[in-house]
Amino acid sequence: MTEQTPKPTPPKPGPPSPAAVRKVAHPPAPALTPAAPSGPPAESFGRVAEDGTVFVRTPDGEREVGAYPGATPEEALHYFARKYDELYASADLLHQRVTTTDLSGKDGAEGLAKLREHCAEANVVGDLAALDAKIAEIEHAVTARRETEAAERSAARAAAATEREAIVAEAEKIAAQPESKVQWKASGARMRELLEEWKKHQRSGARLDRETEGALWQRFSAARNSFDKARRVHFAQLEGSQAEAKAAKEALVAEAEAMTTSTDWGSTAGAYKRLMDRWRQAGRASRADDDALWERFKAAQDAFFAAKDAVAAQEDEEYRANLAVKEELLKEAEAILPVTDLDAAKAALRAVQDKWDAAGRVPRADVDRMEKGMRRVEQAVRDADDKRWNQTNPEVAARAQSMVDQLEASVASLRADLEKAQASGNERKVKDAQAKLEAQEQWLAQARGNLDEFSG
Repeated sequence: MTEQTPKPTPPKPGPPSPAAVRKVAHPPAPALTPAAPSGPPAESFGRVAEDGTVFVRTPDGEREVGAYPGATPEEALHYFARKYDELYASADLLHQRVTTTDLSGKDGAEGLAKLREHCAEANVVGDLAALDAKIAEIEHAVTARRETEAAERSAARAAAATEREAIVAEAEKIAAQPESKVQWKASGARMRELLEEWKKHQRSGARLDRETEGALWQRFSAARNSFDKARRVHFAQLEGSQAEAKAAKEALVAEAEAMTTSTDWGSTAGAYKRLMDRWRQAGRASRADDDALWERFKAAQDAFFAAKDAVAAQEDEEYRANLAVKEELLKEAEAILPVTDLDAAKAALRAVQDKWDAAGRVPRADVDRMEKGMRRVEQAVRDADDKRWNQTNPEVAARAQSMVDQLEASVASLRADLEKAQASGNERKVKDAQAKLEAQEQWLAQARGNLDEFSG
């Protein structure tokens, strides 16, 4: 093959195309300097025939690379040798990019393919075996880079699948909550955050295989749909129950407002208490409705009780004179105690009770204190009366005498048993008879004491 006459400055084969080298912003790529081929100079691998044809020696023999008309044999060899050096420099530069930068395996493979094209078309003089060895090194480095990238992609996909699984699991956990325990606002916000996290993983995370991503998305979508359906049902039911509660509370407010001017203090106060119980059982309306209705209900209730308290305060002022009278009567009643003469005590108490009833009501704050004081005196007199009745009751006295008679007979029998046991010399029977006799004698002493009370 005879090459065309070159221009004075022949073009360089150059490095692989820019598409074969990935641009990296951080960190900056190291400066790359292609190394010159080692070994003998490139010219030593060629010769120039007498007709000017240039040949290159290869492991398979010589082959023609071209001619350089009008040039000396040295100039012709130098020209084709320089082309070899430039081609080798391109190969070494690609090798450095594959092994020392983050050039992707794909871009490295593309660069290697273009380099092979240049080598296949190149007519150069040099160590073609060394060039082939450099290309083999590049191929091995590209293969290693691709294997590394495949492992990294696999690890990234596994991590991404784990992260997506965590998103799906949390969504399913939110959707599976019992309705009574769901915090709808917080759970709804978290569901939206999980969707944004899913989208972020899709945009910037490792890409999952279609089957895995499809299965996870179906679970995630099902959890979101289940939660949204439950939320819609919940709030639809809530809206209905709130409407019912609002209607019920409006009716209660109307009743409360109708009783505001009532002066039947006791029964109306009870009615308000019952209204309050019904209010608590009516459920909750919306917050705005609940607050507005409660303000009306409370205003009506407060108006009634304010009027009631005003009347009670006026009455209490009027009852203070009665309180002074009853305090003196209570002192007079307490002087009856302790009861020593029951008939005199009963007569004195009746006189105090008549005056007590005639004295009238006392202020509300003093009612409990005064009534308890009088009840203590009345109970003490009643207890004394009951005690005297029990002592003079013939039926009770007869029962007491009967008990004494029975115990005396039992004691006499046990004494006879004791004497027999002592006569027999049986210590065990003596102890048993003695113990029974002592118990019966104690009961007899107690029964005789009770009988003495009845006999005076």
